[in-house]
Amino acid sequence: MKAKPIIVVIITLIIGFVLGMLTSAQIRYHKLKPVRVYFSEERFRDGFYHAIQPDEQQKAKIDLVLDKYARINSDLQNNFRKELDASMKDFRKELDSNLTKEQLARLKDMDERRQEMVRQNRKNRENDTSDNRNERRHNSDGRPSPPPFPEHDTTRLPDNK
Repeated sequence: MKAKPIIVVIITLIIGFVLGMLTSAQIRYHKLKPVRVYFSEERFRDGFYHAIQPDEQQKAKIDLVLDKYARINSDLQNNFRKELDASMKDFRKELDSNLTKEQLARLKDMDERRQEMVRQNRKNRENDTSDNRNERRHNSDGRPSPPPFPEHDTTRLPDNK
């Protein structure tokens, strides 16, 4: 007879846990959705069109402004990524000179796991056609754009010399 109340309590806790996770995910999604507008030129444009809902006369003028600032935002993001990658390479170069072989091996394992996660994420994105992610990976002239996050260079580690 004692097992029944315990099972009910456990099931109630599990249901509460699941509902809490789902609610938390929805709240984060809705809070971050406006920020996502700036991450690609298409989202930038679509986000503002959705917000301001311009008429046809306004669209021509607004297109010029959106084109200009979409390019500026895209350039800023690309420069940030390049600078971040360069900074991380400098960081690792300085750090690696102070580490033992075991510590370097652990860092190499961590890098490999991170790279696998990036590859898996890219693979999942390639299979996701729900919001045209593949179309956004091309520049305006049709050439493929560079990947959003360049993979970390591990050639300077002892095993890769």
